[in-house]
Amino acid sequence: MQSLSKTNLADTAAEAIRAEILGSRWAVGDKLPNEATLSAMLSVSRGTVREAVRVLVSQGILETRQGSGTYVLSAADTTRPLTMARRAGLRDQFEARLALDAEAARLAALRRTPAVITGLRARLAERGNSDGGDKAAFIARDLAFHQAVIAASQNAVLAGMYDFFSALISETIEASLRADLPEPDMAAHAAIVDAIESGDPDAADAAVRRFMAPVLSALDRLLLS
Repeated sequence: MQSLSKTNLADTAAEAIRAEILGSRWAVGDKLPNEATLSAMLSVSRGTVREAVRVLVSQGILETRQGSGTYVLSAADTTRPLTMARRAGLRDQFEARLALDAEAARLAALRRTPAVITGLRARLAERGNSDGGDKAAFIARDLAFHQAVIAASQNAVLAGMYDFFSALISETIEASLRADLPEPDMAAHAAIVDAIESGDPDAADAAVRRFMAPVLSALDRLLLS
């Protein structure tokens, strides 16, 4: 294992450990060397190793067992789908998001409850409109609203997929804040909640498609220019 330069952080250490797992240095079920040994292998601090292990645990690559150590849980490259998605064009990313959002809205309309609708309207009120201030905070609020719609579908697989791609979805939200792409306004967001509350899955699907249509049209114009 090659040592890391002092400027590299925990993500780089995590990638180095992942590369060794994918290269079969450690197989599924194997116990990793202790923190001190990994620290020496990578020439980084034990704190950096600890954070790298936390990253890989969150990605399902490693698991920590209290009083036993850290073990390889999976040798699958869980980052590959996200990497491939990032390499796709922005329109492909918005189309994939549309597919998830539309199906979630359909299911949410079928499974709505008064409590769910109240929660969606609360997330929408918290979202507010972008005022040109803290962009990261606004993106987080917007993402929270869309995650609430996904949660309202009561489909665990959809929710898991949305969580996995949440970083990419945040990037599409950020892209819609650019001057050359239209940001869906509060009325477009509220229309999704209204359609879900109606209990009509077709209306919910249509509301999401109307929500996304101006962005897709703008992307088409950019591609042709």
